Amino acid sequence: MSPAKTPMGAARGAIIPVGGAEEKMSDARILRRFVGLCGGQEAKIAVIATASQLADTGDRYEALFTELGAGRVRSLPFETRADCDNPELLDKLVRATGVFMTGGNQLRLATTLGGTDVARTIRTLNAAGVPVAGTSAGAAFLSEHMIAHGEDGAVPRANIVTLAPGLGLTNRVVIDQHFRQRDRLGRLLTALAYNPFAIGVGLDEDTAAFIGPDETLEVVGSGGVTIVDCSNVEYSSMDQVGDHEAVCLIGLRMHILTAGATFNLHTRIATAPHAVAAPS
Repeated sequence: MSPAKTPMGAARGAIIPVGGAEEKMSDARILRRFVGLCGGQEAKIAVIATASQLADTGDRYEALFTELGAGRVRSLPFETRADCDNPELLDKLVRATGVFMTGGNQLRLATTLGGTDVARTIRTLNAAGVPVAGTSAGAAFLSEHMIAHGEDGAVPRANIVTLAPGLGLTNRVVIDQHFRQRDRLGRLLTALAYNPFAIGVGLDEDTAAFIGPDETLEVVGSGGVTIVDCSNVEYSSMDQVGDHEAVCLIGLRMHILTAGATFNLHTRIATAPHAVAAPS
């Protein structure tokens, strides 16, 4: 799936993958910033908890966003593909000024929403300026190429990753989540060895990448974002190795970004956080 065409005169809404386990109480900076982008007290946020197997996930995010000052929050029960054709639910979705997809199982998102009016509506909303965020499984689903599942470890190995079509809000990145906590560098590198045109974005927990309409990614949260750029790869052995054999990659470029740092997905230039003056 490719991004929807941005209407003339409009700017695409922010795309916000979150690495999972975002702080929800004492310092909910990621969720608070999302609410602000959606309009604050005027916000109408649609929560999509399709990925989760827990019955109260949507209700919990309704309460969280309401506590953070959102004007109206609704959890929309897209539990089956038939639900995705429900005109009443679609009418509520199309009125949203922000969309948030929860964690769980990204394949459940792909197999339930993929190819439906819900997916098309979310792409159209984002192209018209509506922010779309996803945490954990919801983050993985945002891009065109989605890591469905894979094995942990630091070394890329052939066939340790299964890729599937995602929502398609952007085709520039491959996203992985719970990155440092679950040792997922190897599977992200493997996914990029299959798709070297893409940029790898590995999100630690309680960390988000706010990708603006100018294709600049800004880090928000307490952890790091690992950026892997394959544009200058000189050699890859992916086409030569057998199942689970290690893959040789030469010429990768990697950045570890923390809060306030940026990376432009078009120019592929990283910028450090603004320097903070030392106390006098």
